[in-house]
Amino acid sequence: MKFHCLNPISQVGLKNFDKSYEKTDKLEEADAVLVRSAVMHEIRLPDRTLAVARAGAGVNNIPLEDYAKQGVIVFNTPGANANAVKELVFAGMLIAARDIVGGANWVQDNKEDEAISKDMEKAKKQFSGTELSGKRLGIIGLGAIGVKVANNARHFGMEVYGYDPYVSVDAAWSLSRDVKHVFQVEEIFKKCDFITIHVPLTDATREMIGQDAVAQMKKGVVILNFARDLLVDEHAVLDGIAAGKIRAYVTDFPNHTTAGKPGVIALPHLGASTEEAEDNCAKMAVLELRDYLENGNIKNSVNYPKVDMGICSQAARIAICHTNTANMITKFTGVFGDEGFNITDMTNKSKGEFAYTMFDLETSPGQELVERLKTIPGVFRVRRVK
Repeated sequence: MKFHCLNPISQVGLKNFDKSYEKTDKLEEADAVLVRSAVMHEIRLPDRTLAVARAGAGVNNIPLEDYAKQGVIVFNTPGANANAVKELVFAGMLIAARDIVGGANWVQDNKEDEAISKDMEKAKKQFSGTELSGKRLGIIGLGAIGVKVANNARHFGMEVYGYDPYVSVDAAWSLSRDVKHVFQVEEIFKKCDFITIHVPLTDATREMIGQDAVAQMKKGVVILNFARDLLVDEHAVLDGIAAGKIRAYVTDFPNHTTAGKPGVIALPHLGASTEEAEDNCAKMAVLELRDYLENGNIKNSVNYPKVDMGICSQAARIAICHTNTANMITKFTGVFGDEGFNITDMTNKSKGEFAYTMFDLETSPGQELVERLKTIPGVFRVRRVK
């Protein structure tokens, strides 16, 4: 198997490929692709490419549906960079609460002042702030990052409110019982002193922090966005700052609208920029690719369902990417029956309009069986895993 890296990928992660894998500089030779921030919307993958792994959580740079129709599985690495982002969220809260940046800039501007030690005692009043302890923190989105922020905020003495109508079972178990789980996001808007967003960008979440949301917020609220820039209507937030409603907007996504504006603390997309996070993301991406390429199993895909049949102990395993339409399984099993192959195990899962089916067979088929399965309408890819 050959893999291609569209961006520099941590060697700590790449070391998880064994000797049966080879790195190639040519995309047309790649069975698998690893990517971080490279934009792939204009990239047509070769027919031999089976999977793409994003070393990170966001996949806006990847054409998920187009690749799904090619039978290309797209993976991401949720949670691998969660600790890095969590720590930066707290840094953002502290910077906003204490005006640390303003104070540091004052020292830099007055570094030639021989009486700086005396003068700073008068100047520091303009940088006085508030503590996090006793404040209310609202967290929108209780995924891997949101849960870590919620649990750690309790150690700062904050009163934590969490909102996520789709919270997973694993996240719910991991969440501190001290976190107040609210069922209307408006409750967070109305009650919280700090509000941080940790949801994916979808049509439903686009500009979820807009004029209506800002109008409901407390005077002096701090908004933190380390998720996606388009979750926030930046013009509404800037209006809120100008009106004295919003104390600060901390964003990891500066642009022409927000950079250098009063009340905006903008960081150059540092959320996952730690050595540890890059290593963790790369390692998870490689392990996801290997399990899929070697066993056909899918974990953490964003365009196909989760499927796990373990390691195949039978003579053969066939994996099929196809449309999520009626009678597909009947057509597949009909082909196996006509060709005289006994199915010892199978699984079928779907995700939206796409589905994935695996069959373990008692005897090993030839290429003729694979080619016949490919002719079934709605089939995107047929792969003999073993």
